[in-house]
Amino acid sequence: MEWMTSSFLRSDIDFDSLVPAFNRGNPFRHVIIDNFFHEDVAQRLAEEFPAFDGPAWSVYHNPIEIKKALNHWDRFPKTTYAAFSFLNSKEFVAEMAKLANLPLSADPGLHGGGWHAHAQGGKLNAHLDYSIHPKLGKERILNLIIYITPDWKEEWNGALGLWKDDSGAPGELVRRIPNLFNRAVIFDTSQKSWHGLPDPVESPKEKVRNSMAVYYLCEPRKEASDRGRALFAPHGAQANDPEVLELIRKRSQVTTSGSVYRTGEEQS
Repeated sequence: MEWMTSSFLRSDIDFDSLVPAFNRGNPFRHVIIDNFFHEDVAQRLAEEFPAFDGPAWSVYHNPIEIKKALNHWDRFPKTTYAAFSFLNSKEFVAEMAKLANLPLSADPGLHGGGWHAHAQGGKLNAHLDYSIHPKLGKERILNLIIYITPDWKEEWNGALGLWKDDSGAPGELVRRIPNLFNRAVIFDTSQKSWHGLPDPVESPKEKVRNSMAVYYLCEPRKEASDRGRALFAPHGAQANDPEVLELIRKRSQVTTSGSVYRTGEEQS
């Protein structure tokens, strides 16, 4: 992996050595890698993020998720384009496959991935990601998220929450992973992996929780769910709100999801 680390990653990241920690992850397999990109690369990636109030974003704004996203390759600036290309390369996918212990492939269309942004008031209820890619027909196995906002403060929230599964719903919130700059989180999204933002973002208006997301797929296993869209859980009093429950139902269906939760073309 020498050619890759020399351009993007710090030289001492060894995916073989990360396997034990990944497998011990609780409540589902995961691992954290700090200082993921070379510092100068991470800084350039941060500088290339578009303004939150710009016109390019797809907008998600509803009771279960408030965020913006963009996955169009032609809109990525030079360093961002190169970084996503690197994260989708055969060589890097082979490193990710060591964690999954499965043959993996990338999703060159970045379905549900790309740039994600949560500003003040941003939220993301606990959810399970789509299981079967609606176009490739492959099973989603690993999520890679890299946080790209310098000088983020934990009191602004924005941490990634990991919940234990409780009979098909999120149970105990087992871990909060602060979204520190240039931190990567890799997790198995096929293990009833409830994740999201435990609390709304409370950052100053000029600070946005920016991240990059890439997903890795395999041929569907016998035990794979057939879920084609994300399945969200109600938060708190939403459990007794019929409108929110209907939104969640429609959001989870391939045929109805696009009409109820977002503007633009991004879907996950």
